[in-house]
Amino acid sequence: MAVRWSKILLITAIALFASLVAFGNITDYNSNFSFVRHVLLMDTIFPDSTISYRAIHSPVLHHAAYLLIIGLEVFTALLCWWGAGRLLVRRKSSAHHFNRAKNIAVCGLTLGFLLWQVGFMSVGGEWFGMWMSSEWNGIQSAFQFFVTIMLVLIYVVFPDTELDESNA
Repeated sequence: MAVRWSKILLITAIALFASLVAFGNITDYNSNFSFVRHVLLMDTIFPDSTISYRAIHSPVLHHAAYLLIIGLEVFTALLCWWGAGRLLVRRKSSAHHFNRAKNIAVCGLTLGFLLWQVGFMSVGGEWFGMWMSSEWNGIQSAFQFFVTIMLVLIYVVFPDTELDESNA
């Protein structure tokens, strides 16, 4: 039972994290929007870089990108909360039913991984050259986020076994 509780609590921790990130981005829209805007403008990458043609100068697209990020954060949080709730309800169920109930949590964790790895590391970091910016560089934070999420995802997908009746 301890392993099942552990999985439920770790998924809940990721749900809380994604919720807090989304909440911060919504309630402090302008300062966090500045980050996205500068990354897309590529205005702080190395001056002699030849990739600046990739910059997006449209404020509408800046807001659209930021709203997409917030939407994915919210969706990640909701899926993780829902997934943790499903597992909580099935914590005493058979291994088969508990393992099948993981699918929503796995979707939420996968979405969170994709948001911070693909969105921030790949698109922001590599395509828009965020790694070149000393001021608007979220590579380290994104790495910490997606590695944490990936470790939880790996742990959660390990199949659970039947409960020992004396510990249920």
